[in-house]
Amino acid sequence: MNQSEGMALLVAAVDHGSLSGASRVSGISLASVSRHLSALEERLGTRLLVRSTRALRLTEAGQRYYAEAKRLLAEIDELESSMQMEAAEPAGRLRVTAPTLYGRVHLQPLLARFLVQHPKVAIDLHLLDRPVNLLEEGIDLAVLVGEQPNSSLVARRLGSIRWVLSAAPDYLGKHGMPKDVHDLAQHDGLVYSHLATEEAWTLMVNGKATSVRMRTRMRSNTVDGVVTAAAAGAGIVHAPAWAIADHVAAGRLVPLLAELEAPPRPVFALMTHQRLMASKVRSLVEFLAKHLREKSLNEL
Repeated sequence: MNQSEGMALLVAAVDHGSLSGASRVSGISLASVSRHLSALEERLGTRLLVRSTRALRLTEAGQRYYAEAKRLLAEIDELESSMQMEAAEPAGRLRVTAPTLYGRVHLQPLLARFLVQHPKVAIDLHLLDRPVNLLEEGIDLAVLVGEQPNSSLVARRLGSIRWVLSAAPDYLGKHGMPKDVHDLAQHDGLVYSHLATEEAWTLMVNGKATSVRMRTRMRSNTVDGVVTAAAAGAGIVHAPAWAIADHVAAGRLVPLLAELEAPPRPVFALMTHQRLMASKVRSLVEFLAKHLREKSLNEL
């Protein structure tokens, strides 16, 4: 009998209050249990158990050995369970939620690839521009753009998003190129309402995050609405780099004032501790982290 089996017999005997209890749960004879425990004590060179016809009592050394043995056996069980879960092929239905435009542009193509790689997984994707309660709504994984919430949820950073000022060449030809933060006050702003507070953008001025106000020509709860207006020449937009990348490449938008750019906004995967244990959830999180991190590094 190896060391872990000897530990397990002693723990079972103590937990069940007798050698016969250890015999029942281990499936070996009472005589064998007694012999193995005696061999354990002999190997350790100390008495662990005081045995009587009615009960068992741990010696001082036995109490220490029992506590450590129980901890080690629990860690072994946890390790083996986690390895079995990692080896298991992801399967089952996943309920995923994300902001509408970010989900449409970034997640939907990646989820399609994930489904091809994992044929036993099904996905319900809900694109929502509102907070969700993962427990109440039965959500396995939520993607959040912005600061990590202070909650009991498990958060895994997936990537980040740069926010960039830009405007159309036609607009700049008519209104002039802004040269610093003070010039922005004289320009027309196209405001994504979920990011801006009180019609102001948060920009870096002399190394400090500062709220900068503009004349608001348009306010929208979708990024694509204000980006489309900017490409048409209606004003300056503060938008994610990925949302303007195609327009910049085609010459429809020009990035502005890079020195005012705030630190990238993080993207998180949120899940409960219970959901994280599922192979399908962990596989999806790792998949998204890999590919969204690559997108973050290759942004505009």
